[in-house]
Formats: sequence, structure tokens, C-alpha cells
Amino acid sequence: MELNADFSENVVVKPSEAGWTPSPMPGVERMMLDRIGDEVARATTIVRFAPNSAFSPHTHDGGEEFVVLEGVFSDEHGDFPEGAYIRNPPTSSHTPGSKPGCVIFVKLWQMQPEDRSHVRIATDKLGAVDDATRPGVSVSPLFKDGHEDVRLEIWEPGTRAVVTAPHGAEILLISGALTLDGEVLEPWSWIRRADGQAVDLSAGPGGAKLWIKTGHLTNVRAPAA
Repeated sequence: MELNADFSENVVVKPSEAGWTPSPMPGVERMMLDRIGDEVARATTIVRFAPNSAFSPHTHDGGEEFVVLEGVFSDEHGDFPEGAYIRNPPTSSHTPGSKPGCVIFVKLWQMQPEDRSHVRIATDKLGAVDDATRPGVSVSPLFKDGHEDVRLEIWEPGTRAVVTAPHGAEILLISGALTLDGEVLEPWSWIRRADGQAVDLSAGPGGAKLWIKTGHLTNVRAPAA
């Protein structure tokens, strides 16, 4: 399966315009954002777990990165509530599920093969630093190496600013509202911007919280077919 698989193209997906697709596991549904492959895939997805649902034990050969958007996600490593940011590196394994139900934004097969960095961050406990070049924007770093830069940004109400996209950018609107090219985006909207093209955004009257990754779209890896 291929979905939004040309990484030179700009993409915007709004949840209200996308659908949920059942996964092979009962009670687990997916909103696919981009994908190369079938069940083993390079994929960016919003995944919804019904209460008391789970996936079978599995290994992430290409790594896994996710943000808990709602509810509580659980595996052998702990219970991760809304706001948790997790990186499970290549060759790691777990049995994911949720007793109360949850929604996560997850990226698969998008880490460097040598990466062995486990990251578990409760983002609600992170501080934020004002961005001196963009008034109204504060930043909480989540992860950075030679291949990617991942962070949260909080935009004050009415802020207009630019997200630069060196080697590509992805933006997930976690909460609040944004305007892009005159269109208002709802929470959980996803933006992928091709290499070098900055994203000009405006926050709504309630502000906005954004998950942002840059630097990673010029060397796209995918599992062998």
C-alpha cells in the first residue's frame, strides 16, 4: 500500500476529512496519514484504541515514535497518559494496549538503523523556552540528533509565525487551532511540508500546541517489500 508516499509533495490531512480504518486487532482503528507497505510499513498514523484493546507482542525493526493524544497507553514499560512522548528504537519490542482507551500519533520505520535511544518524556512536566526570533512562540525540545529535530511548540493566541523546514518538516496540531493558507485546521490535523519550504501559520484565539519534526524527509527509509 502507498499513501502520500511522494515525500517531495506537500500534504495536509484534517481528521474531519479522513476516515478510521480497522486494524487486524479488534478495537484498534487507524487514521492513515502516509504509508509505504502493508502491515509492516513505513507509516505515519493516528491510532485509536478502544477500552481494553491491545496489539499482539511485536518487534519494531525500524523503530517507533509516538505521542499520546488522549487517554492512557500502556505496555510492559509503563502507563503513559496524555502528553507522553515515547521513542522505542529499532529492534525494541513490546505489547501495546489500553485499559481506558487512548489515541496516539505514531511513526514507524523512520529511525536510523543504529539508533538505540529510548526516550520517555512526560511533556506536561517540561519547561518551555521563548523563541527569541518568533514572538509568541515557546519551545520544548524532545529529541535531536544528526538526522532530525523533534520539539513541542506553544503558540500564544493570535500568533503568526513561520516553521522552517530544512530537509522537510512535519507538524501535528495537538490542540487549539491554526490557519494555513486561509484554511482553519482542527486539532490532530497533520501537515507535511517538502524540503526547504517554510510553513506560515497563525494560531487561533485559544492559541495552539504543535508537535514538530524537521530535517528527516530527504532520506526516506522503508521496510523491504
